Amino acid sequence: MSDERDSMSPTRIGLGVLWPAFWTGFPIKMAFALVFFAMDLMHFENRLGLGFLMLLASPVTVFAVPIITMGLESHIGEGAGIALLFLLSIPIDIWALGLVGRTYFLERFRKEPPEGLGVTLWWKSAVVGAVFLPLVWFIVGTVTSTSISMAHSLMELELLKGVPVAERISLELSLWGSVSTGVLIVLLLIGVSLVGRIIRSTAETARPVSDSYQNIVKRWDLMRVPADQSLMLTSLTLGGVVLSMLFWASLPVTTPHPHECCKKPDVKAQAPFKPLEALNKDEKMIAQLEVQVDALEKQKAEAEKDKGKAKGKKAGSEASAPAPKKP
Repeated sequence: MSDERDSMSPTRIGLGVLWPAFWTGFPIKMAFALVFFAMDLMHFENRLGLGFLMLLASPVTVFAVPIITMGLESHIGEGAGIALLFLLSIPIDIWALGLVGRTYFLERFRKEPPEGLGVTLWWKSAVVGAVFLPLVWFIVGTVTSTSISMAHSLMELELLKGVPVAERISLELSLWGSVSTGVLIVLLLIGVSLVGRIIRSTAETARPVSDSYQNIVKRWDLMRVPADQSLMLTSLTLGGVVLSMLFWASLPVTTPHPHECCKKPDVKAQAPFKPLEALNKDEKMIAQLEVQVDALEKQKAEAEKDKGKAKGKKAGSEASAPAPKKP
């Protein structure tokens, strides 16, 4: 068992601490991020949305983001909410790294977690991120621009000039995207390995645990349970209520509304269709039309009778009139 702990790779150690710490602190930080977005305190570039989530999720970027923004002249976003968000992320990351680190030391290393483990892991990881992440940003950006130009030059060859536009775009994207993604994954694994080496060096200075395995399991289970559960539940509930009220109170202010010159005409809602009423109405209308048709037919018949009588009278008067005398 000791040989297995000693043979653990730094990458595995780094992922074993950073991944749970990500899920521990990320929901809390995202709640603050949504409130700041609703309050219109920060704006991010659309193409850097995924990068923003990655930076916010990692506890090693508190120093790297200012360096990337100012040193490499990369415009990530604007607004006072960005600085405020990363300042609020510092205690959240310290708490998450401390919680995950203590349980990891007991479970994997069988070492007693030292005092202030969360602060120690946080500032060491932040220093590594401040040096390594700007380097990753620069390398990946350079590789991406170079691979894009090479893919474009490759598609200009005589052999590939007859490729349709849609297939051409797909091929170019596959060529430079696979290269950039591969370089990014390799560099991220190297960065995780560096954090794992820091965690392992910190564990080497800690004293071994003398308890049995059952007592160790009991200890790391109790570490995840707060001492005052009712206080923690009340605090989380009140915090959620306050954040929800801030979010919904701020959201209508920043919701776009149409200008007065571009308002759409009011459209009245149509009444719901009722089949029985429509059938009754149609039956009444048909009955009225039948009455009108009968009345018109009667009028037409009477008119024809009157016309026939008038013709008979005229013929009788012409027959009874005396013939004119011849001179």
